[in-house]
Amino acid sequence: MKTESPRWFKSSYSANGGNCIEVAANLAASRGNVPVRDSKAVGGPVITVHATAFAAFVAGVQGGTFDTV
Repeated sequence: MKTESPRWFKSSYSANGGNCIEVAANLAASRGNVPVRDSKAVGGPVITVHATAFAAFVAGVQGGTFDTV
């Protein structure tokens, strides 16, 4: 059996080299989790977030829930 490897993705908004995260959303369907890591410490720790919680977070960001201005 072949184990699927994470395909890390960083937002295009991260082009400025600021504080960024990377996600491996390709694993959400097969594992039910989304791995998340610091883009500046790719060998560092990885946390996993349940796929439905991550989807709710993304929807909140897109909907302006976390806007501070």
